[in-house]
Amino acid sequence: MSRVLAAVLGGSAGAVALVGLTIILIRFLARSRNAARTSETGSSDPSVQVGRHVGIELSLRDARHFEMAELAIATNDFSEKNLIGEGKFGEVYKGMLHDGMFVAIKKRHGESSQDFVDEVHYLSSIRHRNLVTLLGYCQENSLQFLIFDYIPNGSVSSHIYGTEQRSAERLEFKIRLSIALGAAKGLAHLHSISPRLIHKNFKTSNVLVDENFIAKVADAGLHNVMGRSDISESSSREAADEIFLAPEVKEFRQFSEKSDVYSFGVFLFELISGQKATDVPVSDPNYTLVDWIQNKQETSDIASFIDPRLGKSFTEEGMTEVMNLILQCVGSSSERRPGMSYVVMELERILEKEVNLTTVMGEGSPTVTLGSQLFKATK
Repeated sequence: MSRVLAAVLGGSAGAVALVGLTIILIRFLARSRNAARTSETGSSDPSVQVGRHVGIELSLRDARHFEMAELAIATNDFSEKNLIGEGKFGEVYKGMLHDGMFVAIKKRHGESSQDFVDEVHYLSSIRHRNLVTLLGYCQENSLQFLIFDYIPNGSVSSHIYGTEQRSAERLEFKIRLSIALGAAKGLAHLHSISPRLIHKNFKTSNVLVDENFIAKVADAGLHNVMGRSDISESSSREAADEIFLAPEVKEFRQFSEKSDVYSFGVFLFELISGQKATDVPVSDPNYTLVDWIQNKQETSDIASFIDPRLGKSFTEEGMTEVMNLILQCVGSSSERRPGMSYVVMELERILEKEVNLTTVMGEGSPTVTLGSQLFKATK
């Protein structure tokens, strides 16, 4: 009996020792990991660890801290040839890192800030197929940089309006629906995470498409990175963006998921009409195209604003449902606007039906009304 007891006690002691060694090993690895993070983010900026998001960041991917010298090499010393645009944050450059990866680098003047680093760490942890990924940052010599995935096919606005470098394109209805669906999924993901993230600057030029025309929502949370003072200055500097702001934002600066929904409605209208929402059909400068849409109760009243380049690539039913969705999104009452999850479901349903109805099928396929006959009574 004593031998059995001794064996049990010996085994228990060994198990306790093994658990103790395991705990010591885990603590050692955790300290090593934290030390590695500190050395990676250590530089002239005050970034060592994230602040208000530290609780969740430890289990997510870190934002990479880039050296300014690396960014200068990637952009050929920020050559004008690599300048691809300018937004609210500042100039945007295309660059190629030493490993051959293409990135978009946003640059602006700004002093080193821990708040800036905290927000970058948080935003870089948000990953989704329909969001442009924030890879990292740099703060040196009174300059701030944000480094993003480079999306090669540009913005949706450049495709439907054209630019100096690119002519406007004819994108068929199903492609535009697919782009809208991808953008809706990106916004819906932002609204679903905890804490929820409001985009606050959703517009057509902030929806990019890759080589397969998969939509990627850009600049999510950029308002938080920039700070309040920069927001007000940027808003007044870019009056054209006001058309995307919901009434409660213009009047009270009250951003919410429903203000993003409003912005999405304006984007969807531009996508279907092929024209900017600032192109007002009346002479009153205070009367916007969205105001005009809201005053139309019948979808047939706004049929004249359908992009003629769509040709016969859509059905009456599909277009009518999209128009109804636009009207819901740009409603003056935020409470009556649908959530982005509903918008996603509606676009999925409309796209699936549109694909089925416009696909060439064998004998016995359903009869559909194509775009050439849409709203014939109004013409």
